[in-house]
Amino acid sequence: MRLVEPRPARPLPIRLTPLIDVVFILLVFFMLTTRLLPVEHLLLDNATTPTESANGEPIPAMTLYGDGTLGLRGQRLRISAMVSKLTENGIKKVNLKALGEASLANFTFSLSTLKGAGIEVYWMRATASSNREGQ
Repeated sequence: MRLVEPRPARPLPIRLTPLIDVVFILLVFFMLTTRLLPVEHLLLDNATTPTESANGEPIPAMTLYGDGTLGLRGQRLRISAMVSKLTENGIKKVNLKALGEASLANFTFSLSTLKGAGIEVYWMRATASSNREGQ
């Protein structure tokens, strides 16, 4: 026979203080490690210098303009027309320079189109001084 009645089971209270501390620490961690840069302004840095082919002839330098056209030896063409011109002339390597106003979408489309046609592309982003020289 029991003389003492067992206590009724009470739910244990959830302590919120440690939970709030952990959430605050995670918030501070993600705030400090996140970089808040505009996605549409990605800087494409590549320190590639213009190269020459194996026999010493310079590789043609192409320029990607802001409107999506490619320039080669003073002539500006759409990407598809430029690819057909390069393949007709047997050019397998080019140096591609993207001007500052050229969008990332035009650059990646040009790069993938040229590589898809079997043209090896060496690329670099134009600096402010080379932008003035090319105009």
